[in-house]
Amino acid sequence: MYESLISLVVATALLLGSPGPAPLALAGVGATFGIKPGLPFLTGILLGLAVAIVGATLGLATLFSAFPDVKLAVQIAGALYILYVAQKIARAPVIAVNDDTSQTAPRLIDGFILNLLNPKAYAAFFALFSQFILPLEGALLSHVATGIVCFSVAVVVDAVWLVLGRLIRPLFETPRSARIMRVSFALLMVAAVIWAMFK
Repeated sequence: MYESLISLVVATALLLGSPGPAPLALAGVGATFGIKPGLPFLTGILLGLAVAIVGATLGLATLFSAFPDVKLAVQIAGALYILYVAQKIARAPVIAVNDDTSQTAPRLIDGFILNLLNPKAYAAFFALFSQFILPLEGALLSHVATGIVCFSVAVVVDAVWLVLGRLIRPLFETPRSARIMRVSFALLMVAAVIWAMFK
């Protein structure tokens, strides 16, 4: 059991922690707006992830396999929304560290929609639930326990991305370097979307 748990934790951390649209958005928000104004966005990301976990356990993979057009529509909608968040980060004004930026930071709904439409999240959970399900008595208990572990790891991993973004915030203090860093995060988000859609 412990080996299965460790394998699940490591696999979840690697899959969800790798640079993709949501982690890069969290780092960009942390660097641009700070940790406290970024908490609603983080909460939204995690709520969207919870929906992805439930979707994976209910078999969205089967739906997407049966109806490839539905999967494509979700991928396109997700890509467009990630591009919207990326441009919001790239175009944010240069702010002082002590400024109140809660009015301009992405909101809870932005994070929720981003991860709700993030194909990487669903793909990660399809992989995790097909390969690393915890061996407990009963399929329901195994799936629920696996989902709880995945979500707990996601909370830590996503919080780390937000904090890492805040740690590099000093690079954002001059207008020129701030613009370069924000545009870089936005471009990395776009690249992650393109890679996820065409790999």
